[in-house]
Amino acid sequence: MIRCVALATALFACTLPAAAQAPRNFPATALRGEIVVTQPPELLLNGQPARLAPGARIRAQNNLLQVSGALVNQRLAVNYTLDLYGLLLDVWVLTPQELARRPWPTTPAQAATWRFDAAAQTWSRP
Repeated sequence: MIRCVALATALFACTLPAAAQAPRNFPATALRGEIVVTQPPELLLNGQPARLAPGARIRAQNNLLQVSGALVNQRLAVNYTLDLYGLLLDVWVLTPQELARRPWPTTPAQAATWRFDAAAQTWSRP
């Protein structure tokens, strides 16, 4: 019985790194920007004052949820979505590989005119 538990634990531990490295899929509404959390829920988005929405989710590079207080005064490249009131709802801190995907819209106007390939997670300009 103990051997079975040890084997199951070892197999589970081997699958964790693979799950953590799975590519993240961003919605077509995700914009790219830079944030600096000043005093949660307040932050700077592309140098302008902004605010996190109630229930906002911040995902670190490993895709695990992170509290905004742990990110104070860090300059982070992110993809983000806004709620109906213009508050940041979903934030993904980008990995170097995700940051290399260019072009990526930084404004809603760009996102409205560019074309998004959800399967490839790429944008193309008209």
